[in-house]
Amino acid sequence: MPDLTNVVADRDAFKKLVAEAYPKAKRGAIPNNAGQLFRFRHEMKQGQHVLYPCKTDRLIYIGKVKGDYLYSPQNSEFPHQRSVEWSKSVSRLKFSQGALYEMNSALTIFRVKNYADEFFAALAGRERERSVREDPTVVQVQKDIEETTSDFIIKTLAQELKGHPFADFVAHLLNTMGYKTRISPEGADGGIDIIAHTDELGFVPPIIKVQVKSAEAGSIGDPVVTALYGKVEPKEFGLVVTLGTYSNQAKQFARNKANLRLIDGNELVSLIQLHYEKFDARYKGILPLQRIYVPDPDEPENDEE
Repeated sequence: MPDLTNVVADRDAFKKLVAEAYPKAKRGAIPNNAGQLFRFRHEMKQGQHVLYPCKTDRLIYIGKVKGDYLYSPQNSEFPHQRSVEWSKSVSRLKFSQGALYEMNSALTIFRVKNYADEFFAALAGRERERSVREDPTVVQVQKDIEETTSDFIIKTLAQELKGHPFADFVAHLLNTMGYKTRISPEGADGGIDIIAHTDELGFVPPIIKVQVKSAEAGSIGDPVVTALYGKVEPKEFGLVVTLGTYSNQAKQFARNKANLRLIDGNELVSLIQLHYEKFDARYKGILPLQRIYVPDPDEPENDEE
């Protein structure tokens, strides 16, 4: 990036500059990169506090901005600079899980909003080591991780597998669950996208007729559900899969039908996570996930003496 000294305080100007400097950058990355540069150049002011979480010594450094933006081309690695006076370093163990989670932002430069009071307390010498068992933010961290993962899965499927490719994906998910599947050709399918069964030829019950909807927003109404059910024979089963939700009428209709199931976006995410290890390389490439462990605040303490 060139010298930012004379770039006006306008985010669009920074986006244009980033796009020119990195013509091969992904379109979605440009606003992120431009926003960080904008903050570094225009929003950071002398006297404001700065936090730096160091991964090597696991300390969080606290300081104050001392200088204006400076462009130093002789420093090829870090030509864009801000002078900071570092006044204190504090162990990560002194902060709540919520504060540490907020500090682990994927962005290089961002504003701490939710847990700023903890860092000001640490600066004043009022920090204390937090017991995980007594930390109320552990639950929120767990929920944030789960919601972030769920949003990523649903958005990725909605963007990468719109329409008929989503039926291929659902069929693959059913394959990992032990079902054989037949997918209707692209185009008019008569309201049935997939037929699933347990035997190779599709003669042995149960026979499952599946309708899929790849839109992430909005809810599926009663007409879609009843239309599929009208094609389900007495000894067959109907299944509707959507990335979104269902209307109350649709859910009420399905509740009274023992051979009809509705799977919404949240339940689909749970099934994906449960069977992800069996996915083939193609779908793991589209939907890259990594197994991690998060704190379980509901796990009882060991009371053994």
